[in-house]
Amino acid sequence: MKINLNADIGESYGKYTIGADPELMRLIGSANVACGMHAGDPSIMVRTIGLAQENGVSVGAHPGFNDLWGFGRRQIRMNPKDLEYLVTYQIGALQALARAQNVKVTHVKPHGALNNMAHDIEDYAMAIGRGIKAADPDLIYVANTGSQMTQAAARLGLRVAHESYVDRRYDDNGKMLSRELENSVIKDPDEAVAHVMRILEERAIFSVSGKRIPCDVHTFCIHGDEPSAVPVARAVRQALDAANIRVVSLPELIQ
Repeated sequence: MKINLNADIGESYGKYTIGADPELMRLIGSANVACGMHAGDPSIMVRTIGLAQENGVSVGAHPGFNDLWGFGRRQIRMNPKDLEYLVTYQIGALQALARAQNVKVTHVKPHGALNNMAHDIEDYAMAIGRGIKAADPDLIYVANTGSQMTQAAARLGLRVAHESYVDRRYDDNGKMLSRELENSVIKDPDEAVAHVMRILEERAIFSVSGKRIPCDVHTFCIHGDEPSAVPVARAVRQALDAANIRVVSLPELIQ
């Protein structure tokens, strides 16, 4: 069996460091690199691309709302066309910097509030998809399993990777539990391992109330800004290795 582990990464800015990117990069198969709107800047993007290259990790764009103050986790209402262009703009910036290092951008994973809104809002999911397709129709759309984004990818003829999360709990609608709730983030490595293995074994995600939501998951995300990211990722990677589940890059998994 093969699976992908991805991480939202490269989210430092200027002199400010967020996350332990070098350590986390050794544990994942694909990196979602912040593109300067919610976090990241050109120098950090280049450094993160280099880290991915050194570790054999595929590189993807992690576009978000133009919201440095809120780390892209504040909802912004946008005209879908403007959102489409904003997504293409961010992908294009990463593509140019990656090309200079002979690295190809392979996927796109929306960030934060943009991801949460596109989970439910068809116009946002489609705008992201059109933005991806404009940048490169061969890019993989990394989308929450069961979301409007997976449907948008299918309608637009994009390859899609159905995503779940190593470190997040779910509500009864199959959406990540709001960060305003204390129990929304899984920080304990053993609990994260049990969470991931249950999803794989039962081919379903489970809400905090116990509701079973059937799904097939291609990739599990780790939030690199969480202080617990590295120990959680290490425990999950060790558990997958022990179960003979091979962690691969998204291009290896999604043909």
